[in-house]
Amino acid sequence: MSFAQYSQFLCILVPLGAAVIIRLLDKNPNLREGVTISAAVITFLLVASNYSTVASGATPSFTIIQPFSPIEIALEAEPLGMLFALMASFLWIVTSIYSIGYMRGHHEENQTRFYVFFAIAIGSVMGVAFAANGFTLFLFYEILTLSTFPLVTHAGSEEAKRAGRIYLFLLLGTSVGFFLFALIWTWVLTGSLDFEKGGIFDDELSRTTLNFLLLLYVFGIGKAALMPFHRWLPSAMVAPTPVSALLHAVAVVKAGVFSILKICVYFFGIDLLYELDIHRFLAYVAAFTIIATGVIALRKDNLKARLAYSTIGQLSYIVLGALVANGWGIIGGGMHMLMHGFGKITLFFGAGAILVATHKKQISQLKGIGRRMPVTMVAFFIGCVAIVGAPPTGGMWSKWYLLLGTAQSGDWLLTAALVVGSLLSAAYLMPMAVKAFYPVDGETATVTEAPRTIQLAMVICATGCLVLFFAPDFAYELIFMIAQQAPWHEQTIGSFIQ
Repeated sequence: MSFAQYSQFLCILVPLGAAVIIRLLDKNPNLREGVTISAAVITFLLVASNYSTVASGATPSFTIIQPFSPIEIALEAEPLGMLFALMASFLWIVTSIYSIGYMRGHHEENQTRFYVFFAIAIGSVMGVAFAANGFTLFLFYEILTLSTFPLVTHAGSEEAKRAGRIYLFLLLGTSVGFFLFALIWTWVLTGSLDFEKGGIFDDELSRTTLNFLLLLYVFGIGKAALMPFHRWLPSAMVAPTPVSALLHAVAVVKAGVFSILKICVYFFGIDLLYELDIHRFLAYVAAFTIIATGVIALRKDNLKARLAYSTIGQLSYIVLGALVANGWGIIGGGMHMLMHGFGKITLFFGAGAILVATHKKQISQLKGIGRRMPVTMVAFFIGCVAIVGAPPTGGMWSKWYLLLGTAQSGDWLLTAALVVGSLLSAAYLMPMAVKAFYPVDGETATVTEAPRTIQLAMVICATGCLVLFFAPDFAYELIFMIAQQAPWHEQTIGSFIQ
């Protein structure tokens, strides 16, 4: 068995092992945080070691255990999972650096517990990313929900406990009520839950059945936060900012949209998905979510609340990319998973830096702070540009391919929704980034930058937004390998590139 196969399992074991060591180092914060960063770096290197293998077309696999035949808990490195794992493992490094400055600067309690469950969450994300079948995906999907619950309720206040209840009720309710039911039904129909190129459903199956199954999967994966199952995400904003970054950029929400992409591609297949009537209805639900959350975000004065509704809308871009059921949509959705990750984590890092330095949470209070916190607000500005989808940030490329996807579908209402959504993003993000540099007499005189580890993390992520504009090829090439799997897309995509 090759190292590439073992390394997938190690990507799960390293964070879980780190969680145990972190707990044992409760009385030594420096060593505890050193283990956190070391584990993050090792995990990223393990993931990166698989990149060339997957990019060459190979899909190394590893079976952890077979609880009962023929169901396996198994891992497989394929292009979409590789992109997700690369993003999540790299951003874990940056979030770990940020967390040190934030947790100490904000004098948070129960810091060891925070790092323990953070590590478990990342380990479960690696399991989601490399899941070789629906059973494995569901298992790690649920572990991710349970491991992030203590992070959402970290503050221990009544507000945090209430947010935790909403979090568990919606995520477990949708996954057990819809997602699990859909998986069992899929097993009954096909005798398999393996992710396979071109899908696993027979063309002879009833279209009514397949339409209902797609509906169950899309709404059952509540982490994608598609309306009306989105309320858990704004409620979870009571958590510390590093947790918000984990929820909105690295782990939870990305696990949701990744799962939808993977099921659309490897369960249904792009060709079959296109033939289902329900795919267009669900695309309209995603389009509605984009517009509605943009309007709601405009009305929010709380910075994290505005960013939360922004996240819901941006996730729906990815869901929409999957549901237009063509190659460009899949490419745009996959790339937006990456581009949004870097842009949104930059914004949440900025929100946390502002809270640590000024103790301010309202957007109306931020006028002029850019002159006292230039590193924070320049990084914040770059993150805003990335979310809007403008050059010179990587967000431009994902929005461009999503527009191509809606155009190829022939539905200009979906194209209009993407354009209007981006304009709304500019309306609720750019003014607060610009106004931060307005002169204000005396009000910000005592404000200083957040701790250096926080600044470093923001600079890394903001730089990533810019680098992804000039060097998006590695992401495009991985997603293109998936998009061209459907024969009826090959000519369209190839002729467009030529």
